[in-house]
Amino acid sequence: MSIPGKKVAVITGASQGIGAGLADAYRKLGYAVVATSRSITPSSDPEILTVQGDIADPATAEHVIAAGLERFGRIDTLVNNAGIFIAKPFTEYTQQDYDTVTGINTTGFFRITQLAIEQMLHQGGGHVVQITTSLVDHANSAVPSVLASLTKGGLQSATKALAIEYATRGVRSNAVALGVIKTPMHSDDSHETLAALHPIGRMGEVSDIVDAVVYLENAPFVTGEILHVDGGQNAGH
Repeated sequence: MSIPGKKVAVITGASQGIGAGLADAYRKLGYAVVATSRSITPSSDPEILTVQGDIADPATAEHVIAAGLERFGRIDTLVNNAGIFIAKPFTEYTQQDYDTVTGINTTGFFRITQLAIEQMLHQGGGHVVQITTSLVDHANSAVPSVLASLTKGGLQSATKALAIEYATRGVRSNAVALGVIKTPMHSDDSHETLAALHPIGRMGEVSDIVDAVVYLENAPFVTGEILHVDGGQNAGH
């Protein structure tokens, strides 16, 4: 069992890359962690509860939050990190592409965030963080990605709406808008091309994103913020 009163973070897409980095970071902050993804495996750390499931299925959200409350008794932070990116010319997207991207990026955000905020309100406060993409704010002709803009752009708008809706009730809502980050999603032979998409000439590291989320976690006067961690992409190219 967890120490009574210990803060608890729920992290989606937590099996690798940014999600795994976030799980480690929250443990170092002293939080217990509920980590979920389709392929996540059990942890030897008793303060990390892993829950397998497809976040596009609302039943997964119900299971994750219920399991977290049963084990740890509270939910203080939710990081909506799970996401999928498919870059295609707009007219080449299939119905399956649309269903997959909206299922993970939008439906995956919706139910778990409802349940987490409901619990946070009972506790008197909490924090929700969305992981989005800088492409929402600066379309790039080299990276056609309307489905990313449609879904992650929606999350950025929802981030601000949640911040205002709950500003007087102790729940903060922020987002981190990414450039291209070195994760298992990108093969090594693509790194040089992807690095060139950023004004500073390199890809981001997982640690860059983790540091941004930790900053937001420790910034009680910051809510409704879209924090760009994108090597300057948002400023221009």
